[in-house]
Amino acid sequence: MKVLVINGSPRKERGATGGILSVFVEGMKDAGADVDIIYSKGLDIGDCRGCFNCWTTTPGKCIQDDDMTEILGQMADSDLLVYATPVYVDGMTGSLKTLLDRAIPLLHGAFVLRDDHCRHELRDHVKSGKIALVSVSGFTEMDNFDPLITHMKAMSKNLNREFVGSLLRPYAWIVNPSLEQGAPLGDIIEAIKEAGRQLVTEGKMKEETLAIIAREIIPREEVITMMKGHYGDK
Repeated sequence: MKVLVINGSPRKERGATGGILSVFVEGMKDAGADVDIIYSKGLDIGDCRGCFNCWTTTPGKCIQDDDMTEILGQMADSDLLVYATPVYVDGMTGSLKTLLDRAIPLLHGAFVLRDDHCRHELRDHVKSGKIALVSVSGFTEMDNFDPLITHMKAMSKNLNREFVGSLLRPYAWIVNPSLEQGAPLGDIIEAIKEAGRQLVTEGKMKEETLAIIAREIIPREEVITMMKGHYGDK
């Protein structure tokens, strides 16, 4: 299986997203996947201009000559796309959204009906594989991921790919400090790795595995107290 992981965190591998992603990728590689990782932050990718030349004048090719040219080739050739992002303002980071906006050259401009809905067909060289999400949030409640998941599911339909699940970790900023203090989080780390293995070998991640990853580490009241201490009590 050929996997392309796109990390949308501005902190790249140093943040909570990158830390969880490294373990997840290790699990995918253990299962035999060929994994490439790119970071949206720092790439030379201009905003989509909405000119639709990639559908008319230069079919399948954007008129902007930047880093997106190579990325489009990687996306087209991947069996599995893994999008990783922290939740900042109810969704993905700006750099990841810009990258995804620029993915429309992978599609034909004309409409087709698919499941009684207008969609675009993939170009002949583009695989119709799967999409998975890895995301972290600073908040404790799982519903903070809902807008992002809805967006990812819609995008998967538009790219004619199967959405195969979300690996989610609330208040992820506490994981590394807790590990450094010797907290018993081994089950979470192993579950992250196991989710990567499952995605490659079984085509999806088991709900019980994802539940371990998202489990409570400390009570919400303690999280609130810690945040007040860090940012000031209002």
